[in-house]
Amino acid sequence: MTTARATATVLFDLDGTLTDPREGFVASVRHALLQLGRSAPSESELACHIGPPLEETLSLLLGSNDRGAIEAAVAAYRQRYAAEGIFENCVYPGIPSALADLQALGMSLYVATSKPQVFAERILEHFGLMKFFSVVYGSELDGARSNKRDLIAYILEREKLSPRSTHMVGDRAHDIVGAKANAVRPIGALWGYGSREE
Repeated sequence: MTTARATATVLFDLDGTLTDPREGFVASVRHALLQLGRSAPSESELACHIGPPLEETLSLLLGSNDRGAIEAAVAAYRQRYAAEGIFENCVYPGIPSALADLQALGMSLYVATSKPQVFAERILEHFGLMKFFSVVYGSELDGARSNKRDLIAYILEREKLSPRSTHMVGDRAHDIVGAKANAVRPIGALWGYGSREE
């Protein structure tokens, strides 16, 4: 029987925790809405949606649960995002040195993001952050594992991690709820897009 590893582990959300994706996210969501003939809310209103799964956000902005409309919006978003929006992004100040310090203390670091893994890896490589992480975990392009509860459960099982020695750092309620559902200690990143109340 395989036993769970006891070393201290930290899972990091990406958007709003390691990097600030505001410019690329807002422009790509606006593009998706306009492509579907919808009007787009203001930049500040759109920025409030950074963090949750994309399908959930677009469903809310479209005011619809119609799968066809949501899938069309996701496709339009990704068209622009993959070409331009992915690097309209910046690393939060202090993140590289904080990751280096945690790594020096012998902690195992992972990324746990609702963003598709293929995009997350490109972003981390582009900003020189990949070297700090053992593995990057994200959702699939079809939306599988975009829910943080499911993603964290998958990481714990896949990596044989002990929930008691694992922490989840994230800026939105989805990160905290997902961590608590898996008996992982949540840590709120208040520099991101979620409030202390959230």
